[in-house]
Amino acid sequence: MTDMPVDPAMWAPAPRDPASLDRIARPNLTYWQDARARLWRNRPAMAAFGFLILLCLAAVFGPSVYSHNYYEQNLQYANVPPAFPTYAVPQGDGSSQEIYFNFGSQKLYLIGADGALGDLVRSSRKDLMRKTQLYTVGDQQVAVDTAKSTLGLSDGKPLEPAGWRWNSLYPLGTDQLGRDELARQLYGARISLAVALVATLVNFTIGVLYGGISGYLGGRVDMVMMRLIEIVSTIPLTLYVILIMVTLASGFSAVILAIGTVYWVDMARIVRGQMLVLKEQDYVAAARSMGASTWRILTRHLLQNTVGPILVTLTMLIPSAIFIESFMSFIGLGVSPPEASWGTLTSAAVETLRTHPYQLALPAGAISLTMFAFNFLGDGLRDALDPRLRS
Repeated sequence: MTDMPVDPAMWAPAPRDPASLDRIARPNLTYWQDARARLWRNRPAMAAFGFLILLCLAAVFGPSVYSHNYYEQNLQYANVPPAFPTYAVPQGDGSSQEIYFNFGSQKLYLIGADGALGDLVRSSRKDLMRKTQLYTVGDQQVAVDTAKSTLGLSDGKPLEPAGWRWNSLYPLGTDQLGRDELARQLYGARISLAVALVATLVNFTIGVLYGGISGYLGGRVDMVMMRLIEIVSTIPLTLYVILIMVTLASGFSAVILAIGTVYWVDMARIVRGQMLVLKEQDYVAAARSMGASTWRILTRHLLQNTVGPILVTLTMLIPSAIFIESFMSFIGLGVSPPEASWGTLTSAAVETLRTHPYQLALPAGAISLTMFAFNFLGDGLRDALDPRLRS
C-alpha cells in the first residue's frame, strides 16, 4: 500500500472562541416548559385536545344558540335522515317537482325550490295486495312500489333521480318522534361532559388526598385506609353503580352520586404508590428536619411531584366514566326522557337500526370519538411528562 500525501490543513486544531465557552447549546427550559413543548409536537394529542375543546364549546353554547331544542317533537318529519335522494316529477307546464320518499317511514315529501324539505304528501290510494301507494304531486300521480323500493308515474314510467339533497331543516336528521338529532347530540354531550367534570373533581378532591395521606403516613393508618378501599373494590364498579341508581331511582343526580362515591378508588391507589416512593427522598427528609408540618410536606412537596401521573391517570379514567354513564342510560338507569344523553340516544336507535342506521351511528360515533380523544391526550401527556423520554 502506497503512502498518501497528508494535507496539514485537514489536521489543524479547531479555532477557539472564548466568548462561546459559556454558551448553552440547548435552551434552558423548566420542566413544565419542556413538557408543553413536547406535548405541542405530539400531533395526535393536540388534535385530540382541539377536538375536546370544540366539543366543550358545542356542549356549553350549542343548545342555547341552536334553533331547535332537544325535546321539541314534529311527527310530520319523523325519521328523516341527514341526506336523502330526490326524484323529479314532470309537470304539465314543462316544469318539474322534486320529491323525496322515505321508505322507512313510508312518507313522501315535497322539496322546495331552495332544496329544503317541504310539506308532507298524503297517500291518495293504497294497494296492500300489490304493495303500491299512489300520491298526487301537482298534476301527476306518483306510484310507489314499497316491495321493490321504486318510484314511477301512474302510467308505469319510472322517475329519474334528481340527485341527493342535504337536510337543511335538520342537519343531522330526526328521530322516531321528529326531534332534532343535532340538538339531542349537543345536549347529550353536555350530560357526558358533566359526568366527566364530576369524575375529575372527585378524583382530585377525594382520590388524591386519600391516597396521599395513606401513602405518606403509612403504618396502621395506611393499613386501615387501604382495607376500606379493598372493601369498596370487592363489588364491581358497574354493579355498584347499578345498585345505587336502582335504590335512588334513575336520573342525572343518581348518575352523579353513583360515580362520585366509588370513582376515586383507582386514583387513590395510584397516588398512594407514588407517595410510598417519594416520601423516602432526601428533600422530604430535609423538609421534615427543618420543622415542616405533615400537611405542608404533603401538599407543597409530595403532591406537586405526582401531578404528572395524576394527569395521565385522570385522562384515562374520564373516558370510562363517560362510558359508564352511557351504559347506565342505555339500560334505562340513566337520565329520564325527555332529557337526552348519548346512552339514551343509542338505546332508542336500536329499535330503528335496520331502517334508519344513522340514528345509532351518531351517538355511537360521538362516544367513540370522545373516548379516542381522551386516550390520545392521555398518551401524549404520559410521553410529555416523563423526563426519561426527553430527546
